[in-house]
Amino acid sequence: MRILVVNPNTTRSMTDKAADAARAVAGAGTEIIAATAQMGPASIEGHYDGALALPGLLAEIKKGEAEGVQAAVIACFDDTGLDAARSLAGFPVLGLCECALVTAGFLAQRFTVVTTLERSRVLLENLSRHYGFGGRAIVRAADIPVLELEDPASGAIGKLRRQIELALAEDRAEAIVLGCAGMADLAYALQQEYGVPVIDGVSAAVKQAEALVAQRLTTSKRGSYAAPLAKPYSGALSAFAPG
Repeated sequence: MRILVVNPNTTRSMTDKAADAARAVAGAGTEIIAATAQMGPASIEGHYDGALALPGLLAEIKKGEAEGVQAAVIACFDDTGLDAARSLAGFPVLGLCECALVTAGFLAQRFTVVTTLERSRVLLENLSRHYGFGGRAIVRAADIPVLELEDPASGAIGKLRRQIELALAEDRAEAIVLGCAGMADLAYALQQEYGVPVIDGVSAAVKQAEALVAQRLTTSKRGSYAAPLAKPYSGALSAFAPG
């Protein structure tokens, strides 16, 4: 099967990191196709960045469909554009936050999501409630700008470790969820270090995408994820008009 992993920001090194995490867990018969948005913000940190990332993301989803992919993973823990992508695509589209929370729920009763900035913490708390995990998940912010995860000299990993230690001590967390695609390469080492499950959303989403494809399941087109109605779009968005 062919699974598209789309980075909805424009930083190619983050795409490469997500693709490596995806390929590390993908089955022998799965091809991972990695794509980087060609327009939008360099990183997604809050609602404004997320809104302006949507056109670039949706363009890659549409391109992937034309090239015959069978599922897509949006490689941003904010689940940026997930509902819009599900409406557009004729194949399953998975979000990192939803898949990571569901995976953590299989493994632990209480878990903590450790994300980057405070503005992301609030957004992820809302998503956690939306997905039905509000009573089981606590969200912590490590005060790490996303792009600092690309810089070994930034001290970002030390800040992340500190929040994991606080989660284990204060939240009584039984598992840790890494709340940013830029942390995808850290999960296994942190799991070995702290002795609890550490869930990376990219890996979780890829395995769930494989499961859906194997079961020949895709997104329902009845109701909320029905294909968008044909109509004209104006200005810079005219190329995105459904039809």
